[in-house]
Amino acid sequence: MDLNYFKDKLFDLLNDSDGLKLADLNADEQNNLFTVKTEDGDVFEILFRQVEPNEI
Repeated sequence: MDLNYFKDKLFDLLNDSDGLKLADLNADEQNNLFTVKTEDGDVFEILFRQVEPNEI
């Protein structure tokens, strides 16, 4: 699985989730970054990078 496929699938999961109560979901493709705002005002960033199995 490549990084872009993984990001696309995770975006879809987050975007379609009713249980997370998200106010906004922004994808910055150039920087491999998602910014997630919840309905209660919290903001989270998800930074993506693909690593080799021996790096973890």
